[in-house]
Amino acid sequence: MSDLKMETVRERNENREMEYLSPLAALSARSRGREQPDVPCNYRTEYQRDRDRILHCKSFRRLKHKTQVFLSPEGDHYRTRLTHTLEVSQIARTVARALSLNEDLTEAIALGHDLGHTPFGHAGERALEKVMTGGFRHYEQSVRTAQRLEKDGQGLNLTWETCDGILNHTTGSHPATMEGEIVRMSDRVAYLNHDLDDAVRAGILSENDVPADIREMLGGCRTIRINTLVTAMIEQSETEIGIGELKPYYDKLHKFMFDAVYFNPVAKGEEKKVDGLIESMFSHFIANPHRLPDEYRCIADTEGLPRAVCDYIAGMTDNYALAVYGDLFIPQHWTVQSL
Repeated sequence: MSDLKMETVRERNENREMEYLSPLAALSARSRGREQPDVPCNYRTEYQRDRDRILHCKSFRRLKHKTQVFLSPEGDHYRTRLTHTLEVSQIARTVARALSLNEDLTEAIALGHDLGHTPFGHAGERALEKVMTGGFRHYEQSVRTAQRLEKDGQGLNLTWETCDGILNHTTGSHPATMEGEIVRMSDRVAYLNHDLDDAVRAGILSENDVPADIREMLGGCRTIRINTLVTAMIEQSETEIGIGELKPYYDKLHKFMFDAVYFNPVAKGEEKKVDGLIESMFSHFIANPHRLPDEYRCIADTEGLPRAVCDYIAGMTDNYALAVYGDLFIPQHWTVQSL
């Protein structure tokens, strides 16, 4: 009988990556690994496993009930944190494939980048930032959610490269991989354009309100702008991800969106209520830790009560947060018990 070892599907895919991907790509076979050593899969590369673990986890499913920009919008077509995540993933995968980078790692980072986002969008993040000692940043919470909170405290045990991309997808340090940089830029391309689309749908502004030079250089509608920016990412990126000469117009669009939408008192009028809601719940659970679910009381025992309360609130969906707040602070109907 031959002693030759049969090549697995995973090994064949790893060899294909080495042969066909760019020298700048993060190769699955050369991953820095996981916090806890794991037996390799015969069929999936390490980054494919990361993607699958994220896609099937509870915190990913909760994203469908978390605000993107508009709180409790009336209508079926406004984005949620989940649809935002899927749009980021689609844009990032397109760029990664075009640049011969690792599409699986790119997808894993994109799908996981907002796992730790709060209810009520960035309003919820700002509210937790105020009450949590040491502050709160959703990108740090996303890594914590994946690695410490998921699977009843066991975590998803993602690779170092996926965690690095999630942690550095927004501000501060840059990702260590080109794939992480792609997600970082794709996140911006996605949210500026779909938030503008939602603002038009909500009647906050119209496409004609966008400055003329932005419309001329980037396009007069969402699909054209995204195509323009994605094309620039592909054509302008060599050793680093960028959009070349379009950067000033992207920056101007970014500023326009903050002035016209993100800080618009009409669009964001309900957000001032979020501070009180989250501060009240945080204070209540600090004073009444016995009312925390069991899994968070265990965190309180090992990492402190504020950390446990923060984890609990950050993981809530919008509707669940409202329900918990109502149960804690709004009088319930009294009913006569039958004798």
